[in-house]
Amino acid sequence: MELLFNMVVPLTIAFVACWGMARRVDVYDALVQGAGEGLGVLIKIVPAMVGLMTAVYMLRASGVLELAGQALAPFLTRLGVPPETVGLLLVRPVSGNAALGVGAELISTYGADSTVGRTAAVMLGSTETTFYTIAVYFGAAGVSKTRYAVPAALCADVAAFLAASWAVRLCFG
Repeated sequence: MELLFNMVVPLTIAFVACWGMARRVDVYDALVQGAGEGLGVLIKIVPAMVGLMTAVYMLRASGVLELAGQALAPFLTRLGVPPETVGLLLVRPVSGNAALGVGAELISTYGADSTVGRTAAVMLGSTETTFYTIAVYFGAAGVSKTRYAVPAALCADVAAFLAASWAVRLCFG
């Protein structure tokens, strides 16, 4: 069984190459053209990614995220969200790597089977790095005005954070 799992990617590549040859497609040329288009997309999105990552690191280093977390803790407690997850709530829409770091820190501090650890894990699995995703996809498509996409995505994140904490309370008490 392990051999089958190890062979999934090579077998898929071989199948696609054989399928292309059977349909009389120049597989190598298609690969090179696709790689060239991928590099073009990369060139379009790199500036947005660099700016976004710089902003996240500046916010973390300045302590603004910690201050915002302290200010929001009483409000979140009333909503049933563990106040320890405030840092995760603030970082997740901006940076996936920072959110994974905060989540790992919460799980190592409170334990994987604690309410805080479980809530952090469910929050990480049910939310998206909103600003990163918008920067990448809209940058690749050449969209400069996001209009309602950002507010709608942030509302979805808030709903997912609340649902995650409520689901953990419902399932694990």
